[in-house]
Amino acid sequence: MRIAVLVKEVPDTYGARKLDLETGLANRDASDRVLDEIGERALEFAISYAESAPDTEIVAVSVSPEVAANSLRKALAMGAHRVVQVADAALAGADLTLTATTLAAVLRKVEADLIITGNVSTDGSGGVIPSMVAEHLGLPSVTALDKAEIVAGEGGGVGVIRGERTVDGAKLGVELALPAVVSITEQMPDPRFASLKGIMAAKKKPFDVHSLAELGVDADELVPRSIMTAAAEQPPRGAGIKIEDDGTAAAQLTDFLAQKGLL
Repeated sequence: MRIAVLVKEVPDTYGARKLDLETGLANRDASDRVLDEIGERALEFAISYAESAPDTEIVAVSVSPEVAANSLRKALAMGAHRVVQVADAALAGADLTLTATTLAAVLRKVEADLIITGNVSTDGSGGVIPSMVAEHLGLPSVTALDKAEIVAGEGGGVGVIRGERTVDGAKLGVELALPAVVSITEQMPDPRFASLKGIMAAKKKPFDVHSLAELGVDADELVPRSIMTAAAEQPPRGAGIKIEDDGTAAAQLTDFLAQKGLL
């Protein structure tokens, strides 16, 4: 079985995240660049399965600038067998639709039996890439799995994926025949730390980089379907209002909430 895991380099959530006010794009040099944790959880799920199924190949797939290579190598250090990256200057500022189109193109080349991704990235927070990729590939999809289990077919062949997702406060059990696209939530197990042995082994693992032309994608046709009309710095946080209880605190609080339209 071949499992493709979609991973992404994002600005570190522990640092300051800023927009480029001229372009409206994320200023990725404003903080450290790291592999998105939700993508690491997707990798953990795939790697854990591969440990009990030695014939499984895990391919980390990413659409990202060339400078993301260092972050992507963490996927190899964690246990992925190879990385396939699409790096092309024409993808600068790509929106969700453009990213999904490109991911689908490279995934056709990878030919995975199962595609796993996080449900929402920590930078864009779009949450639609899994479904959009599935639509492009014509594959069944289920999103936001809190629990998941891969069940191989007879003789170790392609089988099904079973899982559980939260729906309106209830738990819904799902089963999907492979090939398929699934996304997982932060309820899945924490990702492992890369060991020294894994870090050293990562240096020898395949790392393939493709351009749009190599994928047969016409960059001139890949125009963003959305535009940024304006961007501004986040206003500084005010000092706030302090309410002291002199017998009228409840009334003051009610008035404050009413002014903010919260009552």
